[in-house]
Amino acid sequence: MAFLADILSREPELQSRSDAELRQAYATARRRTLSGRPLKEYIPEVFALVREAAHRTLGIRHHPPQLAGGLVLARCGIAEMATGEGKTLTATLPLALHALADRGVHLATANDYLAQRDADWMRPIFDRLGLTVAALTSAATPEQRRH
Repeated sequence: MAFLADILSREPELQSRSDAELRQAYATARRRTLSGRPLKEYIPEVFALVREAAHRTLGIRHHPPQLAGGLVLARCGIAEMATGEGKTLTATLPLALHALADRGVHLATANDYLAQRDADWMRPIFDRLGLTVAALTSAATPEQRRH
């Protein structure tokens, strides 16, 4: 896939950027999106930024099957992955992409434990890009549920 080659080719350049420059690159993509450019134009750029943020914060990089799964999800499709194939990491890609629209993004999961665990686990990636993360669980207060 050409889009995989595009994402992977960005790695050396992103590795040379500072954390502040990564955050600024994401913020720049957000501003361009808010001015009317379609999200699909940013898939390679945002996926590469998320991949680099994951490496810096969690010590892991998205593998090509995870990037492909992220593309399917970003295009509002359904991606089936077996246990252990990295669904949680894969989800960071379309979440960061759709967050460019500045409308909030939600991910539904099976139970409160997984919601909290995965939010906590992936939070460093999103923090690195200037995004916030929260988990809405059955234990959430009425105030938290309103947001």
